[in-house]
Amino acid sequence: MALIESSPTLYPSVVPFAGRGLTDVVADSRAELRRELRSSGALLFRGFDVGGSEGQQRAVEALSGVALGYTERSSPRRVVSGRVYTSTDYPASEEIFLHNENSYQATWPMTLFFHCVRPADTSGATPLADTRQILARIDPEVVSAFRRRGWMVARTYREDLGLSWRYAFDTDSRAQVESYCASRGLRTEWLGADVLRTVAFRDAVHRHPVTGADVWFNHLTVFHVSTLPDTARRGLLEMVGEYELPSNTYYGDGAPIEGDVLDHLRDCYRQARTRFDYRTDDLLVIDNMLTAHGREPFTGPRQVTVAMAEPSDGAVE
Repeated sequence: MALIESSPTLYPSVVPFAGRGLTDVVADSRAELRRELRSSGALLFRGFDVGGSEGQQRAVEALSGVALGYTERSSPRRVVSGRVYTSTDYPASEEIFLHNENSYQATWPMTLFFHCVRPADTSGATPLADTRQILARIDPEVVSAFRRRGWMVARTYREDLGLSWRYAFDTDSRAQVESYCASRGLRTEWLGADVLRTVAFRDAVHRHPVTGADVWFNHLTVFHVSTLPDTARRGLLEMVGEYELPSNTYYGDGAPIEGDVLDHLRDCYRQARTRFDYRTDDLLVIDNMLTAHGREPFTGPRQVTVAMAEPSDGAVE
């Protein structure tokens, strides 16, 4: 029996679709599934034969339209097929803290599709957290400060550490990078032929364009250097100093974010966190503005792919 299970409370509803193909189910139930996705924040399709990356892309098209390319990159990924990518190529031993895909950009995908080709031997979940719940847990004074001041993201791209600007922007042309950044509100500073620093100012709290709910939607915690393990944090600071860190965040006026505020924010994510163990051929669909996601460390040959769809700048649909 094939099931669709909804989250982030995992799993309040179960609907049987015995003997039916995933793309047919999605196409036939598209309106209902989209309503559920915009309400619960995520859907888990379990027990279907997805059909590899080609089937994953067909499911994207049936539910959300054309899949998006991966631009202004922050995670090492490889193309699997078409616009289906490895979810991340970070080492298996490292945790990826909860975040919302591309929330540091001027536009972002509204919907994410994670396909479990092969689960890990241990751990390796994609933990989820409802951004409405995260916001409700944050001290109102902290929320007020970020509503008023916004947040700033600084990223440095270099060939020998983190991501190069050529990989992140998928071009060898400095002029194309400068044009892209100017059109999306990023300030650029070249620190040498192969070192680029960008700065952007973004909102920390957004209003969901479909539901109207306020959500905590940003990268200010995951991108902050203090979220890294101590050894990695100290090593980076010794190597390049704060100004040239691969990524770091500040208040929107450039002031540093206090350590106790960052500890509080990380706690709020963890308190709202939920998880499930992948099974082979699971397809997890996420409303990117309602649901933050991360990745647990794992052992074994875990393989999870991702596709993204429905570009948004937060404007009401």
